[in-house]
Amino acid sequence: SMKNPTEAIAQLADKLSVVDTVESNPPTCTGRVLAADVVADRDSPAADVSAMDGYAIRLSDLERTDAIAISGEAAAGGPPPQMQDNHVVRIFTGAIAPSDCDAIVKREDTQELDGAIKFRESALGTKPGEHIRRAGENAKAGSTVLKAGTLLTAAHLATMANFGAQSADVFRKVRVLVITTGDEVIEVPDGDALQPWQLRNSNAHSVSSVLDSNPWIEVVDVMHCTDERKKLESLLESVVGAHDAVILTGGVSMGDHDYVPDAVRTVGGEVVFHGLPVRPGKPILGAARDGKLIIGLPGNPVSATIGCHRFVQPLLSKISGQANWRTPCPVVHLTNPGKKTIPLHWMRLVKLTDHAVAEPVLSKGSGDLVSLGQSTGYVEILPGASGEGPWPYYRW
Repeated sequence: SMKNPTEAIAQLADKLSVVDTVESNPPTCTGRVLAADVVADRDSPAADVSAMDGYAIRLSDLERTDAIAISGEAAAGGPPPQMQDNHVVRIFTGAIAPSDCDAIVKREDTQELDGAIKFRESALGTKPGEHIRRAGENAKAGSTVLKAGTLLTAAHLATMANFGAQSADVFRKVRVLVITTGDEVIEVPDGDALQPWQLRNSNAHSVSSVLDSNPWIEVVDVMHCTDERKKLESLLESVVGAHDAVILTGGVSMGDHDYVPDAVRTVGGEVVFHGLPVRPGKPILGAARDGKLIIGLPGNPVSATIGCHRFVQPLLSKISGQANWRTPCPVVHLTNPGKKTIPLHWMRLVKLTDHAVAEPVLSKGSGDLVSLGQSTGYVEILPGASGEGPWPYYRW
């Protein structure tokens, strides 16, 4: 009954549990999920500071037409001098403003003399507090500057460091197991010959690589299971409880040797969707058991890679504790999109060519690994639609 990928993801996400274990002071917080609010340990700025290079003045000074002597200098890294009557203080950007100054006049609004200044006409309209950044205007001591659930980037780490939180409590990594299936899929050393009916296990590499690119995910292991129902059921039963998510590839369609759907149900998985109006990857299966995620991706490599990126990654984001796990993606316009339409949500491989511009990559289907390697991502085109867009763009 689900009509689009976003709805399917949301319904399955509602059945998943968020990790509840916290790791304190990891070697690096970059790319990890904040588990507790970061609170300002002092005002930011900590004092009134100058926003310009110039001169700290009293407003009464502006009434003078003669030269005004400079009595001192305020620079970043030290306390300011006291202002003296009928004098100004030279001040630099970021320096603490003298307590009894009324405003800062920009250097270019003055005529600088030897040990003194005169005000230019452009300075005469200076308002009280002009060019002074007030203590606490960014954040007051005790206020929350970063909320739990934030996926930490370099920008967040700069904020943390400013408030004395060089490290922090983060949620533990999401533990994921990848299981590839199929009698035709084998692991062989590079350069070894294969029979025509054999395939190298590209899904083991592509799916784990999609996940490994996220520092908040730990791919615990990548395993392979042949097309034997009892063997698959036994393997699933032994691993689901020990991981936050189990991702399978292959065996998910309606063929006689496609055992994943039945095996998932046998081990107690509640199937939320099996088959969605998407291309590639229509047979995709999504299930949950006791808050754990089970996803069955089609075995075709393009389907598996796109399905992992489009469906698995956001669901793992929910499990990881990220507050904004449904972050919207950017959009691009397509050049030479053609007029082809399909009655499905079309995850169409594209190559980014300019800012917010991409071109389709010619593909011969969900087994075309050459086209996959030539793409920078894919766009999601609505059923029955065509044209240049704009379309949501998902970058690898």
